[in-house]
Amino acid sequence: FSQLENNNKKEFERFSLEGGELLFMKNFLTEIEALNYFKILNSTINWRQEEIKYYGKIYPVPRKTAWYGYEGFDYSYSGINCRPEPWTEELLHIKLEIEKFLPNENFNSVLLNLYRNGNDKVSWHADDEKELGLNPTIASLSIGATRRFDLKHKDYPELQYKFELTPGSLIIMKGALQHNWLHQIPVQKKINEPRINLTFRTIKI
Repeated sequence: FSQLENNNKKEFERFSLEGGELLFMKNFLTEIEALNYFKILNSTINWRQEEIKYYGKIYPVPRKTAWYGYEGFDYSYSGINCRPEPWTEELLHIKLEIEKFLPNENFNSVLLNLYRNGNDKVSWHADDEKELGLNPTIASLSIGATRRFDLKHKDYPELQYKFELTPGSLIIMKGALQHNWLHQIPVQKKINEPRINLTFRTIKI
């Protein structure tokens, strides 16, 4: 599934899943670009340590997060309410570069996750909040440490995929994927280095 010729002939690997679609590009950013963006975002993003309530108890979210975007595009997930901080120059540039591959998309926000080491994680979930509308397109960029990304079908859990998200790799989740599949970043205790994940989305108001 080749993309635009003027994008250095970068290519997506396409996965037509049962009830969804996923595109995977290993080289969206070069190693140097990924390293430079990691250094900048790690030190300049206003990272927050959110908390969630689980069976009546309060727990820290096992990663740090941040929400950036255009004014007015609030977002709620897992009982956490987010109001966007203004785009930084770097986030806006990445957004525009991703949109070159997705001419029908105009992302208005991004959720950033900072996984400090292999103990930080995100459990099985789907990005199917009402603010995202029907069949949302989500672009997920990875920089920093390589982490594993797992997918499994909601109704047929034996249907699973695993991806190694190297620095600079980009995943696009499209179609009904969020309604039919779950995804996670599992604990990987042998990993000691941090990873940043940027998930660009479009909030429907």
